[in-house]
Amino acid sequence: MSTLRAAERVSRFGTTIFAEISALAVRLGAVNLGQGFPDFAGPSWVKEAATTAIAADMNQYAPYQGIPRLREAIAATWSAQGRGEIDPQREVTVASGATEVLFGAIQALLNPGDEAIVFEPFYDAYVPHVTMAGGLPRLVRLYPPQSATGSWWFDPQELRAAFTPRTRLLLLNTPHNPTGKVFTRPELALIAQLCCEHDVLLLSDEVYDQILLDGATHLSIATLPGMWERTLTINSIGKTFSVTGWKVGYAIGPAELNDALRAAHQWITFATATPLQAAAAVALEGALSNGYYQQLRSEYAERYTLLREILEQAGLPTLRTEGSYFIMADIAQTGFDSDAAFCRWLVSEVGVAAIPPSAFYADPATVPLLARFCFAKRPETLRAAGTRLAAMQLPQS
Repeated sequence: MSTLRAAERVSRFGTTIFAEISALAVRLGAVNLGQGFPDFAGPSWVKEAATTAIAADMNQYAPYQGIPRLREAIAATWSAQGRGEIDPQREVTVASGATEVLFGAIQALLNPGDEAIVFEPFYDAYVPHVTMAGGLPRLVRLYPPQSATGSWWFDPQELRAAFTPRTRLLLLNTPHNPTGKVFTRPELALIAQLCCEHDVLLLSDEVYDQILLDGATHLSIATLPGMWERTLTINSIGKTFSVTGWKVGYAIGPAELNDALRAAHQWITFATATPLQAAAAVALEGALSNGYYQQLRSEYAERYTLLREILEQAGLPTLRTEGSYFIMADIAQTGFDSDAAFCRWLVSEVGVAAIPPSAFYADPATVPLLARFCFAKRPETLRAAGTRLAAMQLPQS
């Protein structure tokens, strides 16, 4: 009798805390500030572009590189943001969400036994993607701010020490999930210097590049000296246009790296939904002239301020967010010995869902006591959470 079992590469991947907390939130009717997607609709003009494309029978396979109009809109956006001119035919590839771009790129660029440097905490897909490619993650810790107005930071010496003769790839995420950090020009310059010195490739995940707060400025590392030829910049329309379910992502970079990505992509999903690509092109084209990005940042700044005030008033001090739509709160004074225990109690007893950041670390025992809240929510959703948090009674120790 055959014994069915998972392959070793996935045998350690269990059900995530995200699924657990979300299921609890649904079952208990909690206000869900855990899941990282908006609870409001995307722009009507973007949605109408999708229905128009469907009605026009743009419903068959797209070219595996992405439809030409979308690749041209991506190139035009890159240029309009002052990042230089690129070839939409050879230097842009469209895939089914930024996560698929990441997976395909790591499969295409990492050999078994190669090392990939990853900043920790990390977006939860990074380490599994490296593992499934047979690679070895080398973690570099990001440390919490040392003051109320400070930023998350890393030790330059720890970063230098992470580079070895086996280092092939570095994964960068800015603005950063879950911390909300935006990497500064000096930090990016050091990363670029080390990648050039050690001939290391870089994947730069920039899906939150339009959601900037508190005066932060985003810089694409690919624009720094020596970095274009070794960097794939990854983005999507999901976060920027509040249509995360569309799963339209893309990579920008030199033809050689795009060719490698395409070689993997053609055997993963091959092509991404045609009408949604057409609508994504309309979204990017329109946003260049209709003031959409400014409006997006203004609305997110209001949501950020509202949730930050709610958390502070509830006795949960917050850490500064510079980009993305997440805010971290300090739970060290709550009496819980782990972030997971606090978040399970919060959703069950208070009726508000948050994510324990230990999900973004390799060793949960070493993490700071924090909780991640998402403010990509309607003001009424945030206020409903505020009402419950205001009545929160911490358990007696």
